[in-house]
Amino acid sequence: MKKIVFFDVQDYEIEFLKSACREKFKFELVKEPLNDLSVLTEGRKDAEIISCFTTSRVTKTVLERFNNLKLIALRSVGFNHIDTDFCKSHGIYVENTPNYGNMTVAEFAIALLFDVTRKVTNSYNDLQKSVINPHKTIGVEIFGKTIGIVGLGAIGAEMARLANGVGMKILGFDIKEREDLKEKYNVQYTDFETLVKNSDFISLHSPLTKDNYHLFNKEIFDLMKPSAFIINTARGELIDTQALYNTLIDKKIAGAGLDVLESEETLTDPDYLVDIGRMTTQSLQKTVLNNRLLQLDNVIVTPHIAYDTHEAINRILNTTVENILAFDDGKIQNNVY
Repeated sequence: MKKIVFFDVQDYEIEFLKSACREKFKFELVKEPLNDLSVLTEGRKDAEIISCFTTSRVTKTVLERFNNLKLIALRSVGFNHIDTDFCKSHGIYVENTPNYGNMTVAEFAIALLFDVTRKVTNSYNDLQKSVINPHKTIGVEIFGKTIGIVGLGAIGAEMARLANGVGMKILGFDIKEREDLKEKYNVQYTDFETLVKNSDFISLHSPLTKDNYHLFNKEIFDLMKPSAFIINTARGELIDTQALYNTLIDKKIAGAGLDVLESEETLTDPDYLVDIGRMTTQSLQKTVLNNRLLQLDNVIVTPHIAYDTHEAINRILNTTVENILAFDDGKIQNNVY
């Protein structure tokens, strides 16, 4: 009977995982993320399968402590938090849960776009303080405006559907052009710089790779319209946080809606509050910048919740268990490399 350790386990996942694994596997449910060696007790190091969410950081140092690891069953699409080079060289499969949140994340991106352009959260916060200032809440319409979608995979395609539905013009940038998106949603593919220069809104839906780290840096922000907004529900590392902050305070763009940040775990993981020594110099710098972003009136920041709906969670858990059962049956599916 194979042994599985689930990390990052939320209360709403417990009954599902217990029911799915009972009598099939020897398993343990751990609420803490797999960020360091402190959660790797002796009884967990011999697991053949582990499962985690994006709040875990499964580095080479962590992976080296496992004695018999064969599979990492991710409860996410993204896998940049896993050292896949180490896994590949040591025969460890890494399987993700694709397509669970296509509509969910796209809907949240549109919600962020409406929020930051119409100042919904800001006006609500002001009203709670009995402050009503119509001049402060002047927004902009999105109908007839141009949105640039960076990454037109499954989520980006849903974003194109929604944007087309509210009457936006769509520019798209991706390594592969999809004819169906051109026909259905009038997506006009273009090169990256043309998209940046001509978009009123830019929404990021690309996976993080070695090639697009800090895709949006000072030089790219300088190409954007002063009236433009940027929305990121993909990965925080696609944006150079320092460059974004400087761009915003210098009023070179109009605003940002961010569900993801660089070093976001230092804001959302309580362990960093009780053990500040875990932070590197770089993560401390990013944390200071992230806190400064939270103070800006033209920025909306949410704690990486674009995926978070009942429907998406059910799809994540079902696909995770399907991946594990298939692996136990000798089949590999949804491997990321």
